[in-house]
Order: sequence, then C-alpha cells, then structure tokens
Amino acid sequence: MDPAELKAAVLHLHPADHVALARRDLAPGERLGGLRVVQPVPRGHKIALREASAGSLVRKYGQVIGFATADIAPGDWVHTHNLGFGEGRLALDHAPCSEARAVAVLPPEQRACFAGYRRADGRVGTRNYLAVVSTVNCSASVVRAIAERFAGCERGYSDFDGVLAITHKGGCGDRAGWERELFQRTLAGFARHPNVGAYLLVGLGCEGNQMADFIATGGLVRLGEHGSPPPALLMQETGGTLATIEAGVRRVAALISEVATCRRRAESAEHLVVGLQCGGSDAFSGLTANPALGAMADELVRHGGTPVLSETPEIYGAEHLLTRRAATPEVAERLLARIDWWRRYTARNGWTIDNNPAPGNKEGGLTTIFEKSLGAVAKGGGSPLRAVVEYAQELRGPGLVFMDTPGHDPVSATGQVAGGANLIVFTTGRGSCFGFKPAPSLKVATNTPLFESLAADMDLNAGTIFDGDESVAEVGARLFARLLTFASGEPSKSEVLGVGSEEFNPWMLGCTM
Repeated sequence: MDPAELKAAVLHLHPADHVALARRDLAPGERLGGLRVVQPVPRGHKIALREASAGSLVRKYGQVIGFATADIAPGDWVHTHNLGFGEGRLALDHAPCSEARAVAVLPPEQRACFAGYRRADGRVGTRNYLAVVSTVNCSASVVRAIAERFAGCERGYSDFDGVLAITHKGGCGDRAGWERELFQRTLAGFARHPNVGAYLLVGLGCEGNQMADFIATGGLVRLGEHGSPPPALLMQETGGTLATIEAGVRRVAALISEVATCRRRAESAEHLVVGLQCGGSDAFSGLTANPALGAMADELVRHGGTPVLSETPEIYGAEHLLTRRAATPEVAERLLARIDWWRRYTARNGWTIDNNPAPGNKEGGLTTIFEKSLGAVAKGGGSPLRAVVEYAQELRGPGLVFMDTPGHDPVSATGQVAGGANLIVFTTGRGSCFGFKPAPSLKVATNTPLFESLAADMDLNAGTIFDGDESVAEVGARLFARLLTFASGEPSKSEVLGVGSEEFNPWMLGCTM
C-alpha cells in the first residue's frame, strides 16, 4: 500500500502500526488507495491497515495499545467492539535508565524571566491570594461567608488577586494515621502555597483533624514570622457561626493590608513549577497538544524549572517510556512500585485500571487505557525523570518530577498544587472547562474545531499541528512563551470567567466512620 495515497484521509504514525488515524469521517465502501473502508470510521478513530487475529496484539505509535477481541481485517473500524485491554498480557521492557540523556541546562544569566512574588521561603508565586482554609467540613460555611465579605476587594489593589475560600468535605470523622496525614499535607500545601501571601485557618473544635495537630504536622507558621502561630479560629471557642464570621472578617482585613503590599519583580523561570494535566482527552491529544506540552516541559527543564507529570492510572501501559529515562534505578523502582500499588488498589475495589478511559474519551477515539496512556505520557517530554513523589508532597526542582495521583483531574491537580505547582497547563480534546485557584490554568485545545467552538475557554490551539500549519516544536515554543506571560500576571481564560474556586478536591482513601 502506497502511504502517499492514504495521506489525505488517514494518518499512519509508525511503520509497525496495525492502525491509522482517520483525518476525516470515512464512509463504508470508500477506497483509500488499495484499502477499502468496511464500516463508518469517525474522524479521529482508528482504521485497520493490516490483519490482526483474535487475541493478537495491536499497535499504534509503534507501541501495543491492546489485544484484538475479534478478527480484524484491513479497512475495519478498530474500537471497543474488537479491541480490548488484555490485562496481564502486556510485557514491557522497563530497562531503567537506558535512555536517560543529560539536559543542557542554561546558565542562570541566560534563563528566561517572569514577574513573580518572592516568598520568605525562597519560592516564587505567580499570583498573590489570601486563603481562608477550612480545616474541617463543619467550618466550610463560615469560611465561605468570610470570603464572600471580600468579594471584589482585589479591584482596589494593583498586586492582589483576592480572598480564596478553601473548603472540602473532610476532617471530621477521620482517624489518625496515613490517611489523615495525607489530608493534612494537602491542606497545608495550599495554606503555604507560593501563590498565597497569607492565610487564616478556621476549624470547629471537636473534629478529628485537630487544629494544633494540623499546624504541627503541616509545618505551618505565619508567613514572614517563622516560629509564631498562624492565624486560626475555632468556632466552639469563638462563639459559634456569627461570631466566628465577624472575627474572621477582622483577621482577613488586617492580613490583606500585608499581602497587598507585595510587588512583582523579575524572577528566573527556574522558579516555575508547572502541573501537566490532560482531561477530556481524545485521539488528537497524543498527536498534538500533549507532545507540544512535552516540548514545553523540556524547554522549562532547560531553564531550570520543574514540570510535574501525574495521573498514575493514565501512564499504565506506557510506564516503560518513563523508567527508561529515569535518572537513577531508584527513581524507576519508585515509579514501578506506585504502578503495583494501583493494580492492588483497583483490584480490591472490584475495578481494573481499564475502567479509564471514560465514555467521552472513547467517543473521541481512545479505546483502551494503553492507548490513552501512550498519549498522556507525551506531556512529560523527553527529559530525564528526576524524582517520583507521593501525593501532595512538596515539589523541589529542577527537572521532571512524577507525582503519584489519581487520573481524576480535580484530585490530581489538587495534589500538584498542594505540592507547590504555581501554574497548570491543561490539554483537552473534548473540551474540559477547567480552572484551579490559586494556580492559573492554561488550557490547550488538541484540535482546531474545539478551539473555535470553545474560544472563551481555550487559551491556545495545538490543532495547528494536525492541520499541518505548525510543528510540535513550534507549538511547544509558543506555549512556553505564553507560560511566561501568564506567570507574570496575564489572566488565563478560566480566570477571566471566574472558574477555579470549586475544584479543590483532596484524595480521600480511608473509611468513613
């Protein structure tokens, strides 16, 4: 079959592939060179280029994306009706460190700069919020009431982004142990986030997440006054709901006068910690936006920054692409240990990891978790994997870091931001309308029709790669340039729309008693 004859209708990614990607809707009976289309193949979906007998492996990207559940003939539509997960059958050569290559990191004087807020601990913020943090679900309404009293107050200041309420459904009936420590680490990460200039803690008094223990475990101090107790209120000691609201309003008013005096100044891009996210993925994600985000991540590493790849269930089946470029064997071992944990975790809950992709992913052309993972891992670029950290652990650069998180976007982003990510770049093919305060979220469309239909939500179009107008490297460079402007204060589309106050979603693993 002459590849040139297929080029206008399908995209053949690798010589070893059994399938190609439909560039447009393909109709039954249509002739593509020597290939006859058997069933309707929607745009972005897979068409078979060669035979695959039932039980045999099927390749895309030159990698295994699943196993045929029925005989597949050339011209067949390949999707959930004839391609499956094949759990336990995929044999990967992890070859730790075999493809790790040193990155030529630029000297400090040659690194890009952005205008940021330097904090007392040396980290640099891209925004300047004041956070009111609920330490338990019982104080969530009070926290919201306090924050609402300051709605719009940021308009009176040049360098202040507003009062942010951090609320949730936990902290009351939990028990001591690693689940509570995980929850406390997540909350504390938001209180002392580099995009937060000051915070107020609000609890009830009798909850499992006791204020004194939370402060000690989270290492919380009042910013700029190391060693002094942070501002905190307990409703049962302050006089109940109304009294705590009024006391909180007075505390916040005093703190704003401190936070709003902070000014942006030129800072090196080495202080950027960028959460790499994808959601509402489609078949174009692994071809356009995710590889472009990977190119941006590599450029960030060159400038001394820290890209953060996450969503462990969404690298399953592609983890060998990361272990092969692990900086050390220990890093590879840590990643594989997390994969093993997820196998056990899903099994004891009666699931498999292939319960992901979601229905929208499948409608967009993704069939198995292997296929989705191969596209998702492209967000990490090609730099060495320097570290693997647990959920909400503090992120310290430089270099590519993997954080163990679920694939669910708000939970994953919560862990990244709790770890210190001061920006998020979020790719989407189906149209996730996502924001995440206090971190600006830059949304990248995988295809041009999506970018045009959701213009008010999308910050950048990577569909130009599929259209043939730009290369992956060109979009990656454009994305890195935009990253610096967003870090310096340009509002993202989600910030303009006011999206991002409801997405805080800590990972809850333990029993509710």
